Amino acid sequence: MNTPGPWHADALDGYQRRTLHLGDDPDGEGQVEATLVRRPVARGEEVTGAVLYVHGFCDYFFQRDLADFFAARGQAFYALDLRKCGRSLRPGHTAHYVSDLALYDAELERAVDIVRRETGQRVLLAAHSTGGLVLSLWLDARHKAALAAGGHASDSITGLVLNSPWFDLQGSPFLRTVGTQAIRAVAAARPLEPMKLAPASAYGTSLHVSGAGEWDYDLSLKPIESFPVTYGWLNAVRRGHARLHRGLDVGVPSLVLRSGATKFARTYSEDVDGVDAVLDVAHIARWAGCLGGALTSLPIEGARHDVFLSSDAPRAVAYDALGTWLEQWVLSPSSQRSPA
Repeated sequence: MNTPGPWHADALDGYQRRTLHLGDDPDGEGQVEATLVRRPVARGEEVTGAVLYVHGFCDYFFQRDLADFFAARGQAFYALDLRKCGRSLRPGHTAHYVSDLALYDAELERAVDIVRRETGQRVLLAAHSTGGLVLSLWLDARHKAALAAGGHASDSITGLVLNSPWFDLQGSPFLRTVGTQAIRAVAAARPLEPMKLAPASAYGTSLHVSGAGEWDYDLSLKPIESFPVTYGWLNAVRRGHARLHRGLDVGVPSLVLRSGATKFARTYSEDVDGVDAVLDVAHIARWAGCLGGALTSLPIEGARHDVFLSSDAPRAVAYDALGTWLEQWVLSPSSQRSPA
């Protein structure tokens, strides 16, 4: 069960993938697997570090430009499609469903171990949206365990880059109080029941080439109107939010990027192109300080929910901000340490 499969050609041209077998699903949906994807190091490219990227809800890795950006700065690039997500979704699975975000710890640990063994480098963690919450919680637990053993998170991790992390539940205050208690109650009895939410295609339409966007990706893995949100999954997220709000210590420098504004919409209009149409950016700004340590938190005016899938101008600003932060916290000689 613990032996990863070999590397194979991925559907993303030029990339490779391998399966991480995780065994029986604790949530009772059969066997589960995660998928590790890598951008092979090209001839002449120097490797001085490594990156592991984690997607958000109703998402998977397809962002070649992001991988190329890191590779140009000496970072071997890997991405992880979590269990029941993207390349790891299997028949009989409820897409993206877990009853506890800590279940992802298994594939995160194995992915980091593979990346470190293959590259001999410490790993920079990067994530989008729900992946940002998942990585933050895991890294906090990992750092606490390392401290207890006389180590430190930075013995193996160089930093944390979060792109519009999901740090609180969007919508009215009622949803974050009484509504959350109701979610908890339904989740206890019917965790796999989908919530009755109005269809929303605005964000997906803004991204995909079939709508108003410029990005081509597999709509079976990232549907325009998203996958159903289940009570059990949202309850797991809300418990993760509560833990974040009590304060974390990820143990490494972090960069948090977000759009400059939020505008929720169900159907597409051009206004959606310059805002976060998914999360409340005020929540991201408010709770970013809960990560602990050296934090850089920046708004990117005109950005979408995924700042690296924004239109040209804000996307360039986002990449400039990432590059500046990398130079200061990851790539500079003073930030370099030998792998533990």
